Amino acid sequence: MIDLRGKFSGPGHRLETAEEVKNISLQLVRSNRYQPREYFDQGKIQELAQSIKTYGMLQPIIVIRDEDGYSIVAGERRYQACKLLKWQEIPAIIRDYRGSSLAAVTLIENLQRENLNIIEEAQGYKRLIEEFNLTQEVLAQRLGKSQSTIANKLRLLKLPAEIKNLLAEGRITERHARPLLKLDSITKQQQAMEIILKKNLNVSETEEMVSKLTEAQQRGPTEKRSTRVIVRDLRIFVNTIKQAVQVIRQAGLNPAMLEVEKEDCWEIVISLPKAAVRNSKETDRK
Repeated sequence: MIDLRGKFSGPGHRLETAEEVKNISLQLVRSNRYQPREYFDQGKIQELAQSIKTYGMLQPIIVIRDEDGYSIVAGERRYQACKLLKWQEIPAIIRDYRGSSLAAVTLIENLQRENLNIIEEAQGYKRLIEEFNLTQEVLAQRLGKSQSTIANKLRLLKLPAEIKNLLAEGRITERHARPLLKLDSITKQQQAMEIILKKNLNVSETEEMVSKLTEAQQRGPTEKRSTRVIVRDLRIFVNTIKQAVQVIRQAGLNPAMLEVEKEDCWEIVISLPKAAVRNSKETDRK
């Protein structure tokens, strides 16, 4: 028998100074539906299996009894490694959680013991808060963390899926991602992330870039073209009108064109003598 110090005390569970480790049939053990980890690196599982094969199981899994056997509270990776090794039995501590506290304890045990990625951790917090009607303050107390830590993790879940995937994969850090929440659209967040990856920005450079982008947001939209560019474009249009008037003259008409540049507009008046138009129609009938 191996003595281990208990780490959690809560509703439905009496904290003991020592817990007995028993070998239970691996076939009777199953994953828990409240397991917060969504992805298991099979390469890491194989490495763990080799370590267990070499040094043995240094830490037992924690389970609870269910109708057909045992459900894992903590130790999913160790369980999978032992399955790879084709063990018949696995060392386990059997705890007796009762009532609605079971799921909460399961999540808390995993959050405390397992090496979850930042998104899995945040989703675990969110699930606890929603399913068991906890406040951030109460959850922080149960986990031994500050409320600001819980709040910052939860805010990361508001980011677009592709950025959350980068966080989960460890390609960017939480400190890279957190400033992106200041940007007011998903498109801007995605564009900023592309720059971070392309230029391999550190945290300080990322914060500086986002600061400039947020200042631009506050200023609002700016004119895309200067007044000089607008005037230049207007002159192109005026020249086009003059060319059209020249074509009319070559057709035998004598239009008058008056252009006046005012403060707020460019006024152009084209006059066609009616007599010239009648003469042109009579010529066509002949």
